[in-house]
Amino acid sequence: MKIRPLGIEGAFEVTPVQHGDDRGRFMEWYRFDALAEAVGHRLDLAQANLSTSAKGVVRGIHFADVPPGQAKYVTCVSGAVLDVIVDIRLGSPTFGSWEAVRLDDEDRKAVYIAEGLGHGFCALTEGATVAYLCSSTYRPGHEHGVHPFDPELGIAWPVSDPVLSGKDAEAPSLAEAGAKGLLPRYDAVHSFVESLRRIDDTR
Repeated sequence: MKIRPLGIEGAFEVTPVQHGDDRGRFMEWYRFDALAEAVGHRLDLAQANLSTSAKGVVRGIHFADVPPGQAKYVTCVSGAVLDVIVDIRLGSPTFGSWEAVRLDDEDRKAVYIAEGLGHGFCALTEGATVAYLCSSTYRPGHEHGVHPFDPELGIAWPVSDPVLSGKDAEAPSLAEAGAKGLLPRYDAVHSFVESLRRIDDTR
């Protein structure tokens, strides 16, 4: 597989090598060792999620308190989505910027999203099915969101009539989330990720 860093520190695009014949196709869509080499530490798997979305559904922008945060390894197993990663870390050189990667059942790309980053996606097809591998379990009260259509972010969602959950529709803007003390700090996230690397060195 090919693992390419994106323009936001801690975000990576993963492209598997597909092997096909008259029976179909086979690929390795996740390799812990290859990812660890690119990221700098292992992704400890604590939870796996699966979501199915109607065309035009926008989910996110979601993030978790750090520590421990929630790193994610995300792919689309059926249909297609536009996956969006947002730098919401206060003090980051790329704070407020975003990256988008199309995930679909043809190229079979995945994205890795480190702790402290915001994540969301838009379903481009009916029944778009997304699988997430997560580094920590869901913790009520420690999961937050930023409004996906916050003008300050200016995300170019490819949908004219988006469908949002009530929670996402009522999420604060990036500035409001910062004023409420919800956003992670870049230095704290960096220190936490470095601690994961030190743990790996002792394994």
